Amino acid sequence: MKDAKSFKIGKQLVMEAYKRVKANQGSAGIDDVTILDFEQKLGDNLYKIWNRMSSGSYVPPPVKLVEIPKSDGGKRPLGIPTVADRVAQMVVVMTIDPMIAPHFHENSYAYQEKKSALDAVAKARDRVSVLHWVVDLDIKGFFDNIDHELLIKAMEKHIKCPWSMMYIKRWLTVPYQLQDGTLVERSKGVPQGSVIGPILSNLFLHYVFDKWIAKEQPRVPFERYADDIICHCASHKQAAFLKSIIKKRLADCKLELSEAKTKIVYCKKNHRELEHNIIQFDFLGYTFKPRRAIDLHGEVFLNFSPAISKKARTKIWETIRKWNSGVWVQMTLEDIAKQINPIIQGWINYYGKFNIKVLKNVLARVNMKLARWVRYKFKGFRKHKVRAIHRLGDIALTKPDLFAHWSWGVKPTASLRNRNKIAVDRIRRAV
Repeated sequence: MKDAKSFKIGKQLVMEAYKRVKANQGSAGIDDVTILDFEQKLGDNLYKIWNRMSSGSYVPPPVKLVEIPKSDGGKRPLGIPTVADRVAQMVVVMTIDPMIAPHFHENSYAYQEKKSALDAVAKARDRVSVLHWVVDLDIKGFFDNIDHELLIKAMEKHIKCPWSMMYIKRWLTVPYQLQDGTLVERSKGVPQGSVIGPILSNLFLHYVFDKWIAKEQPRVPFERYADDIICHCASHKQAAFLKSIIKKRLADCKLELSEAKTKIVYCKKNHRELEHNIIQFDFLGYTFKPRRAIDLHGEVFLNFSPAISKKARTKIWETIRKWNSGVWVQMTLEDIAKQINPIIQGWINYYGKFNIKVLKNVLARVNMKLARWVRYKFKGFRKHKVRAIHRLGDIALTKPDLFAHWSWGVKPTASLRNRNKIAVDRIRRAV
């Protein structure tokens, strides 16, 4: 006789949830069990999750707290659930997503099947060419300050699955566990790093911001990706008014607008000169600012457009810097390509969408790193930087598709010319 279960949860759903968790990777939680460890007894582990969730007895363990350094010197708390708990959360996400996703606003782009961050950037680019003022919003500690009572109220409008609601409420109050084992109780917020967090935070801002602004200011277009929000206005006066009412709205919903980081930006164009000291903003890894461009008739004009941000450039360069040329000496160029091509292609796919010349200059540093491999690999090049780069250029001519950025047009000789004036002078003297 089969055990009676309180809730009907398919075993195939649990298996599919695991596959998605595995694809997303991620580190171990408080139990130190990695995805590889979890797979050693995959059948037993998935059965335990299914059995406990189906019977209503699943209780999530504490979340491992890791603090990630922020660019402003602060720290961002990141909650890492165990692998098993991530699978359980994914089961619920896959169950509730069809109930929630169809209701999101058209200007909301995060965590939706047919939308992406690049779609949001493209839409913002189109709108700044028409509406020349932007309110760049920053919500102070958004994920950590989501009010549970308001969030549950929003969930109850859409989630008609009793067991999903029950488990979400349990996850909302799961404590953080510090390195020394101390438990930190939580009464608000959604842990960044959780599987359930994105859809819950998105639903929260759907009611706090999207539906509210659509009702109160229907003529104000906006793009929102999670808590990254920009609004477009026709004048500075309208932008200042909008900022003030958004500040009040957030306060009513127990959130705080960061005065230091929220900006009113003038999207400076050739045809209109105004005195305003803030003429750029960052959005989803891109910096929007005035840039010189050439029209179809060869005339130079000022265009307000996006390109990879300084912060994103710095992260890319940090990654390149960490690539170990010493270890590479033992590898062939083909092996190196296999190792780094997926990373380079990811940069190209995302940051190469707009103003590709800027990204090409950024990726020139990959060639400098590869030139170092040439110098380490072959004794005759160790004291000759320029010759090493020319040697790399010869290889690029014979194997132009070996590296992702080479086939994209960032060849070694071009990268050297663009690096800086000193490098250019060196080449001229060598020739």
